[in-house]
Amino acid sequence: MTVTEEAPAKKERWTAQWKELYDEVVDSGLCTGCAGCVIVCPHDVLSYNHESGGYKPFHIEEELGPTNCVHGEKGCTSCTRACPRFRSWEPEADEHLFARARQPDEVSGIYQDLLLTRASEDMVHQMGQDGGLVAAMLIWLREHDYIDAALVSFLDGEAGDWKAKPGVAVTREEILASAGSRYTYSANTLASKEAAERGLSRLALVGMSCQSSILPVAWHRKVGKSTKPFLFNIGLLCSKTFDDAIFEELFETKYGLRKQDMVKMNIKGVFQIWMKDGSYHEINLKECHAWTREGCVHCPDFAAEHADVSTGGIGKDNDWTLTIVRTDLGREVITRMIDDGSIIARPADEDPGAIKLMHKLSEKSRERWPDTAIAFPKAMAPH
Repeated sequence: MTVTEEAPAKKERWTAQWKELYDEVVDSGLCTGCAGCVIVCPHDVLSYNHESGGYKPFHIEEELGPTNCVHGEKGCTSCTRACPRFRSWEPEADEHLFARARQPDEVSGIYQDLLLTRASEDMVHQMGQDGGLVAAMLIWLREHDYIDAALVSFLDGEAGDWKAKPGVAVTREEILASAGSRYTYSANTLASKEAAERGLSRLALVGMSCQSSILPVAWHRKVGKSTKPFLFNIGLLCSKTFDDAIFEELFETKYGLRKQDMVKMNIKGVFQIWMKDGSYHEINLKECHAWTREGCVHCPDFAAEHADVSTGGIGKDNDWTLTIVRTDLGREVITRMIDDGSIIARPADEDPGAIKLMHKLSEKSRERWPDTAIAFPKAMAPH
């Protein structure tokens, strides 16, 4: 008997470059402004618009203009390899992290554990958002020699400006200074250049869901050495961020709330604002929708599905953080932190409303992925 085997299908060569990225992502409305393409560009011909109403990459070479790239025409494909919204990004990231694509009923992505956590140390808990997990985790990772630094966001300019900017946190003090939520956008990945200049070669990334997908997408597509320094990936639950103009055009104009006088903000079904004079204010989220950042309009990922650990304050209690442990590395770190008392943890099913809300918001986010794009992110089990 003769046994014949079919030769494996030859993998199609990756040729997509900035021209395709601009057409399919940047100009189509899918671009979230994560800056993945910018940080991996080996020719430094992509830059980034940080201004209100912008938050997008752009091509800076005059030759061929903004929609094409000389280096791309010569075979460079780095930008499309790193984009977490280019073509079949979701199953590719899943395959890299979990060796399988998520099922339609896994609307919040693939994960191992769901917990409610909070920092054990009072100062970290108080300075962080909700349970203070992210700050506690970064301090722990640094002190236990997992990382040299973290890419985070800081407040730009004077206190009370509330404009977020990317930055590098090395010390405990810098980590605590970066703690808390902004609700305006910061492409934290852009701080990787500063980290490299400072010789910091082992990094944690803290970012919105779009940013947390950059790394596994880039690794799966073999983008090269630019993503090798990233060793830990913390994703923030995120339904949207707002344009910086919301402070003046809504909060101050309608409610008389000056951003210089704000001390803290949160979203728990409403936009919560605490002021220097001790007053507390709630603003209906429907009023805020008009200031939704353009890059968030079509984003399908609420739950930061490609992080090692995803976190967010969507529970009934402001003192705890919903914690989604996704990878083996994420579980290792969280388990060690629980065991040594750095964080306190409870099963997330003690707050079933938080789990239900996570899945509800994940579904809502997936529904906004456009029908004109590749359909994977929109796949959900029928009700």
